[in-house]
Amino acid sequence: MKSLQEFDLFLLGGGGHARVLLDILSLIHPDWHIAILDRDISRYGTQIMGAQIIGGDDLLEEISAMVPGARFSVGIGTIGDSSPRKRLFDAGIALGLSPETLIHPTAVVSKFARVDKGAQLLPACIVNSGVSIGHNVIINSGAVIEHDCVIKDHVHIASGATLSGTVTIGESAHVGAGATIRQCLHIGNGAIVGVGSVVVKDVPDGDVVIGVPAKPLRKKNALGKENNPHHEEY
Repeated sequence: MKSLQEFDLFLLGGGGHARVLLDILSLIHPDWHIAILDRDISRYGTQIMGAQIIGGDDLLEEISAMVPGARFSVGIGTIGDSSPRKRLFDAGIALGLSPETLIHPTAVVSKFARVDKGAQLLPACIVNSGVSIGHNVIINSGAVIEHDCVIKDHVHIASGATLSGTVTIGESAHVGAGATIRQCLHIGNGAIVGVGSVVVKDVPDGDVVIGVPAKPLRKKNALGKENNPHHEEY
C-alpha cells in the first residue's frame, strides 16, 4: 500500500455514490491517487475503479497528523437521512482536512452562482445564475436548479429534480428524484420531498411530503431522522 502522503484525496465511503465521484475525479484529475475509507473491514485492501480501500474512519486522525490539510470528499449519498454524510464531513473539517469540490465536466454552472467547498455537482446538472449552494451538497445527475435558489449545507437534490426560481432548501433536506418544486417556496431543515412529487406550498422543518400535489406523510426531526423506525426510500 502507498504511504498516506502519496494519496491526493481521501474518499470517505466506498458505495455507489463513491463510484460516481471516482468517475468525476478520473476526468478532472486523472493523475491523482485516491484512497477510500470504508467501514466494511472485509473490503480493506481491495480496489474500486483503481482506488484503494485502505481502512476505516479511524484513520482520519492519522491522516490529519501525517498529511495536514489533506483533501477529502464524502463518498456516501443520502436516502432521506443526511446525518451519516454530515457526520463524515464535520469529522474531516474538525481535523483540519480540506473538503474538495467536485464538478462533472458536463455540469452547467453559471459564473454568477456560488458553490461552497465540498459540494458535488454530478453529470448534466444545471445551476443557474444567482444560485447559492452550501457545503457538502449533492446536486445529482440531471437536476435543474433555477435562478436565485438557495441550497443550504448537507442537502441532496436527487437525480432529475427541478427547483424553479428563488426556492430555498433548508439544511440537511432531501429532494427526491424527479420531484418538482414551484418557485419562491421554502423547504425546511431536514425535510424530505418524495420521488416524483410536485410541491406547491412551503414544507415545514422535518416534514415528509409525497404526491401530486405533495401532501404531508409524517414528521421527521430537523436533522432528518424519522420519528418512527420504519425505513422507506424517497
